[in-house]
Amino acid sequence: MNEQRPPDLAENTIQALRWNLDRVDEQIVKLMNQRAELARRIGGLKETFDGVAFVPARERAVLEHVQTYNNGPLPEEAIRGIFQQIIAACRNLETPVAVSFLGPEFSNCHLAAIQRFGTTAVMLPAESIGEIIDLVEHGKAHYGVSPIENSTEGVVRETLDALYRSTLSIADELNVSIQHSLWGCGTLEDVTMVYSKDQALAQCRNWLLHHLPRAQMVATASTSRAAEQAVGHPEIAAICNPLAGEYFGLTRLADRIEDSPYNRTRFCVVGPAQSQPSGKDKTSIVFSVKHESGSLHRILTVLERHHINMTLIESRPTKEMPWEYVFYVDFQGHRTEERIQAALEDLREQCMFLRVLGSYPEAN
Repeated sequence: MNEQRPPDLAENTIQALRWNLDRVDEQIVKLMNQRAELARRIGGLKETFDGVAFVPARERAVLEHVQTYNNGPLPEEAIRGIFQQIIAACRNLETPVAVSFLGPEFSNCHLAAIQRFGTTAVMLPAESIGEIIDLVEHGKAHYGVSPIENSTEGVVRETLDALYRSTLSIADELNVSIQHSLWGCGTLEDVTMVYSKDQALAQCRNWLLHHLPRAQMVATASTSRAAEQAVGHPEIAAICNPLAGEYFGLTRLADRIEDSPYNRTRFCVVGPAQSQPSGKDKTSIVFSVKHESGSLHRILTVLERHHINMTLIESRPTKEMPWEYVFYVDFQGHRTEERIQAALEDLREQCMFLRVLGSYPEAN
């Protein structure tokens, strides 16, 4: 470590400011390690799943606490991102979390998993959303991250179907801003096919119709898989995250091609355990109703009677019997609250089948 002081620390010079910056960095490192030691001691006192301490409610409280002490110039979003990585690094100190995601690397799902669990987590790519769930159910991953809803294209059907058949719970959720680029190994004029995840293709529908009206749209398992398949094929362009395009050695053909500038995707974190209340939570349920007039209306009346704010409702075929459907509903509140418990009891009387998929902190 270079302790040589600049000639005059009181002077407003680059040399003096850099010396002071180095001293601040040294203190930050010391404090982060102090925090890591405290977190490790706390972890040793808690009962955890396979030694992994993942408590979304507590992590939300930490983030809200540190943001109250932020007086700038860093924006709150930056403080939140920095502390998310600090929390994740402390969590992974002894037993790194194994997380399944929709691969290969640098898909939007992969980047969401890194945002939630940090760069020191063990990342396990899956070929499909069903495999994400399967890896967690069979104990090969502690948690899985899967897209569940997009702000412009609605729910991700594969995730809803996988959750219906799963025994896992939704433990957490996060909202991620999605920006799409077009990548290839030729030029835009060479492109006759555009590969990407079906949701990504839909999110760029207007741009594609305007700029590549004759191109064939080909759905792939993920956006990063599309980038991988475009390698060596000038006629194929991939809609993907810039990190995926760069990773596979492609050239950026067009940037920010998403139709909505407010394009966001909600990802859910699935795992074997329920989350504790955070004070601002959401509950997800799936249920079926009797085939009779007014059955769904009675369900919605129960929610209204208990003053529960519903944020999503979606129907999906069970794929078990023709014309049989289940309904997915998200509403605000935690299953441990008295009013939510009372509502769930009333709902069970009206439903043929009902399962709580999870209660978890509501994403900002």
